[in-house]
Amino acid sequence: MVKTIGFIYNVRHKYPDPNDPRAQLETDFDDPETIEWMIKHLEKIGFKVIAIEANEDAYEKLKKNKKNIDLVFNYSMGIYGRDRYAHLPAMLEMLQIPYTGPSPLSEALLLNKAKSREVFLARKIPTPLSQTFYSIEEELDKRMKFPLIVKPCCRGSSAGITNKSIVKNKDELKEQVEFIIKTFNEPALVQMFLSGREFSVPMLGNPPEFLPIIEVDHSVVPKGYAPIDSLEVKWIVEEQDKTFTEKHFSCPANIDKKLERKIKEICLKVWNALELADLCRIDIRCDSKGNPYVLDVNSPPGLIPPEVSMTSYFPLAARAAGIDYDTLLKRIINEAAKRHNI
Repeated sequence: MVKTIGFIYNVRHKYPDPNDPRAQLETDFDDPETIEWMIKHLEKIGFKVIAIEANEDAYEKLKKNKKNIDLVFNYSMGIYGRDRYAHLPAMLEMLQIPYTGPSPLSEALLLNKAKSREVFLARKIPTPLSQTFYSIEEELDKRMKFPLIVKPCCRGSSAGITNKSIVKNKDELKEQVEFIIKTFNEPALVQMFLSGREFSVPMLGNPPEFLPIIEVDHSVVPKGYAPIDSLEVKWIVEEQDKTFTEKHFSCPANIDKKLERKIKEICLKVWNALELADLCRIDIRCDSKGNPYVLDVNSPPGLIPPEVSMTSYFPLAARAAGIDYDTLLKRIINEAAKRHNI
């Protein structure tokens, strides 16, 4: 039985700002208020919580508390490097402490969009035509046609994805690739821009059940903003304009059964290909003909409590399924506990 939870997390020190590239380095992390409320909810549902920030001191703290922790709730992103999502799971494996979420290898793969794309291609999972740029001197693949979208290879939470990310010519492409490489010290992933409908698909359990699919309607994005889930839209417009949020999200998505079935089949293939566990959220976007492609895999997905935000995708989908926030946390912990035979 799980009585004591080790809660590992990353906290941001600067709010994401599209005009401040350095502030985007912590976009994956959470505000102090979010962490405080998550701990309150874990305590409310009956767990003793040992909270450990996923920084350079995390290993020693985990080792010190090893005998007191029944299960770790892994809400961490690591702090440095392209494989940082794997750091804390690897520490937990070394210390033989059970935890929520998938293995270090799975976490490293899903963070690295270029490498996960190679897995998807091998498994015949639809993913946009892409090219990884390690230098601005590289030539664009002749199969790639403008408009293209440029993003960091190994970031989440829309870090580095702004109004300038959709590029229409080689000059814009070069400028944006240079910005990504210099800002994040990692390759730039360039993809064919998909202009169709976009969905976010939450999955919970082992084997996973699908929570209601969320559709993100880019047609309601204010004038002057690109039709993507950009840093500006996600971190400024959504949080400041609650009427926009009501129009921007649809959950459950109004989607025909054929497309829904196709999306779920794709997401289940992703789950199995990356050997995911307990929970994840997969972002899907369609092309102009309505064909769905995998954009991103989020594990752990954002789990911002309702006291802080009502726009966090996974809790939003859970509420649509009649699962309140406390019950959602219990489900995640129980799924991991069963998987680890606790």
